[in-house]
Amino acid sequence: MAKHPVPKKKTSKARTSRRYKSFRNRAQARLARAIQLVKCPSCGDVRQQHAFCKTCGSYRGKNCRKNLESHVQTPKSAEVKTIKAE
Repeated sequence: MAKHPVPKKKTSKARTSRRYKSFRNRAQARLARAIQLVKCPSCGDVRQQHAFCKTCGSYRGKNCRKNLESHVQTPKSAEVKTIKAE
């Protein structure tokens, strides 16, 4: 029967948490570098870079909210409920 490798000494809680915390800190730093927040030039609210502003709906100096509302479709279940209510 083959013997499995076994640690010589118990790993303390501090050593274990130190290992996982260093990984978490590196992951958070990597995520912070990936997501870049900038100020919206039209309303001054914080928004994600290369994305439209959720407050005022502008992107690159143009209002995109009108275009987004025209593309959004109402769910069919909402239409059925309004018909039944009448």
